[in-house]
Amino acid sequence: MDSLIHRERFRDFIPDIGNDIRLAVDTGQVTLGNRSVMRAISDSSAQAVIIAAKGKKEIIEDIIHVCGVAQIKILRFDGNSLELGAICGKPYSVNALAVINAGNSGILNENYQ
Repeated sequence: MDSLIHRERFRDFIPDIGNDIRLAVDTGQVTLGNRSVMRAISDSSAQAVIIAAKGKKEIIEDIIHVCGVAQIKILRFDGNSLELGAICGKPYSVNALAVINAGNSGILNENYQ
């Protein structure tokens, strides 16, 4: 019971990747879609890349490899591509998105578990 109260009290301080993604979409500059993400990585405009955990494996593996070579931060969204699309405010699935400018979001500074 005591640990439940502790978690409730500090829930506002736990970083939530979903909220930060939405804030980056609304206040910053992001690019959605596999081709656009690869283009942002290749021209070094991407500061971070977010991938859906349950997306297409071949595409995700390619993006992870290219991000590793370019030394770009990779964040994994624990959901499928439809959920990631919904968080971005889109009515379609999004396998990956690149953060060009984080805006008011703390997505580049946080460490997500």
